[in-house]
Amino acid sequence: MNHPELIRCIEVIRKLRHPKEGCPWDLEQTHESLLKYLLEESYEFIEATELKNPKLMEEELGDVLLQILLHSTIASESGSFTLESVAKTLADKIIHRHPHVFGNESNDLSSAKVLENWEELKKKEKGERKYSIDNKYLHAPSLESAFRIGKKSTTVNFDWENYNQVLHKVEEEWQEVKQELPPGGKYDKQRVKEEIGDLLFSVAQLARHLEINPEECLKEANQKFIDRFQKVEDRVKARGGKLETTPQAELEKLWVEVKKL
Repeated sequence: MNHPELIRCIEVIRKLRHPKEGCPWDLEQTHESLLKYLLEESYEFIEATELKNPKLMEEELGDVLLQILLHSTIASESGSFTLESVAKTLADKIIHRHPHVFGNESNDLSSAKVLENWEELKKKEKGERKYSIDNKYLHAPSLESAFRIGKKSTTVNFDWENYNQVLHKVEEEWQEVKQELPPGGKYDKQRVKEEIGDLLFSVAQLARHLEINPEECLKEANQKFIDRFQKVEDRVKARGGKLETTPQAELEKLWVEVKKL
């Protein structure tokens, strides 16, 4: 099977990283500096998928591929790994974790059983973890991580009994935030940061007890804010004004009007 465009793409990235003929910006990049772009491009692909836009999905998936090629090229320069070794590792892992497809085991399995077998094989490969909850639960957006940590903690008998108890905890954490913010206006930023973190974690657990994913909650709230804000901006522009020069009170009035709609 030939993939001429994939090969051409690999060569394009190699050219970007050429020590003498490459792009100055690309040559400055490291695994660490590129991390934010991998996250950003992944989220843009998610958005394209949610919009059900195949053309945009194709473009955004290409941007994700760009990050994979950049990381692999940077690694190959130091001899740590290559795109070929990445592909080999992936293929070997997929084959090993799908004995019902590539081995002699029965293929008459439910998707739930396939997932269960996958986790068992993964556990055997990596060995037993030292702790029930470890840093692997940080490998997601922070709000989603809080949700997953809570879900795991309940399987090891460490959780609130009901959402009312969590609600009291949220109120308690909110009061602790307020205590760190005295009327005088001076506060310890690090202590406030810690207390707000505790508050957000508790809110995530409240959502979990209500069988709501807090990441989805916040995402929908973000979208709602953007939609309303754009309507406010449309109204300001329709009057010939600009957001920057419109009084705060007027913007708040328009916000209330939009919200009522």
